[in-house]
Amino acid sequence: MAKKRATAVRSKGRQAGSGDGRGNGSSPADGAVPVVGAREPCPCGSGRRYKACHGREAAHAVTELVRRPFEGLPGECDWIALRELVPAATVDLTLKGGLPEGVPAVTLGTVLPMAWPALRRDTGVVLLGLQNDAASGDISRDLADTLSRALTAEPGKPVESRRPAPDGPRLQDLLDLDAAFEPVVHSGFEFWLEEADAATGDVAASLERANQAAIPTVRLSGVDAAYWCETPEKNHLRWVMPHPEEELLDALARLHAAGASSLGEGTRLVGSFRAHGLLVPVWDLPVGMPADEVEKPAAAFGERLAETLGRGEPLTAEERRARSGLMNRQITLS
Repeated sequence: MAKKRATAVRSKGRQAGSGDGRGNGSSPADGAVPVVGAREPCPCGSGRRYKACHGREAAHAVTELVRRPFEGLPGECDWIALRELVPAATVDLTLKGGLPEGVPAVTLGTVLPMAWPALRRDTGVVLLGLQNDAASGDISRDLADTLSRALTAEPGKPVESRRPAPDGPRLQDLLDLDAAFEPVVHSGFEFWLEEADAATGDVAASLERANQAAIPTVRLSGVDAAYWCETPEKNHLRWVMPHPEEELLDALARLHAAGASSLGEGTRLVGSFRAHGLLVPVWDLPVGMPADEVEKPAAAFGERLAETLGRGEPLTAEERRARSGLMNRQITLS
């Protein structure tokens, strides 16, 4: 993760008037205190430097880690998968209130050329990159700031990274929360280009490197946010699940102890990892098991899991051992 620091947006304004409980000055009429340089007098009029007054609140807001940055967005589990698991994918985004003039579409992409945070094509289409380093503790606020600037960027230009304002909008404020979130997984990064042969120079070199490094990945169609991938030694299924972690671990332990956690012959639930506040169970699959052969057993496992979730009786000794084993193999990505 990138280091998290408070935004320092210069402001020349000063406020004067009656006290606000912090000193002899006052807060602005609307109650908002502008962000200024750390060593400047605080605009609230307290007589203290900004960093020792309202700057503490601003710094805390921008550095505090948001455990579930995509919570409340449609497709939260897929947002996490595209951020952490999927090499090449796109999603058409729908903005609240519709698209601004001159922007025919907004597309989320896992990675953009040259690792740009965003770019606005010559046609006005905006591409927003998801797998970039976060400048604050809230990925949703970082992405919303980048998206806001991309919507007004000059066509044909990338958007540079910057720290967002601590009180700036989040994706939950900019996106239509009733619109579907439907990822399209690609075999390569040709979605960077509007024309198949348009890549030249650094972009062409970046495209070639990205395609060579991309792991073949498929999103299952029968269950939500489950992604098959192919590696030289074995294939895997990585499934982002929305359930509360403790409840999910209990259910997985019950199924594992009962010999019902696999996805068929030669498959094995090997553990899980935590990403952006949710748990992602992982299965090892035989090398020769393609994605379409995982669909039916994954759907059957989903039914078994749904029946097991929420069972209130204490775990048996065998189930506790299974749970301990799953937790010992658990890691946290974010």
